[in-house]
Amino acid sequence: MSAPQGMGIWHPPLHQSKNSQARHTAASHSFEVSKNRMIYFLVVLHVIVCLFLIGVVLLQQGKSADLAGAFGGQGSQTAFGPRGAANLLTKLTTWGAVLFMLISISLTILLARSSGEKSVLSGTPTQQTTPKK
Repeated sequence: MSAPQGMGIWHPPLHQSKNSQARHTAASHSFEVSKNRMIYFLVVLHVIVCLFLIGVVLLQQGKSADLAGAFGGQGSQTAFGPRGAANLLTKLTTWGAVLFMLISISLTILLARSSGEKSVLSGTPTQQTTPKK
């Protein structure tokens, strides 16, 4: 229904506003669900990358790990000795660390945007008392 002629006020029909409100609510709900799925996916990926990094770092041979390093000899992998090209484990560690940092930053941004409360103490009631004289 619209206002009578000459009144200058027009109201949209009620059924259109309810439909548009329902579409808006459904769209925002769909966005929240997809955002939550993205956060869950990134958390699972983050845990997998962490476990991968732990495994790759533990598999690497440390500096001076050979027998000559134990007795003070100049091994090929000592601190100031000649260093060969980066092997596969070193490259995997580098890419794992880059992924770890990118996922950490992404999770920080997503979780900061999704939480409504910005303070740890925002939910606690405050009590003001007057000091005694």
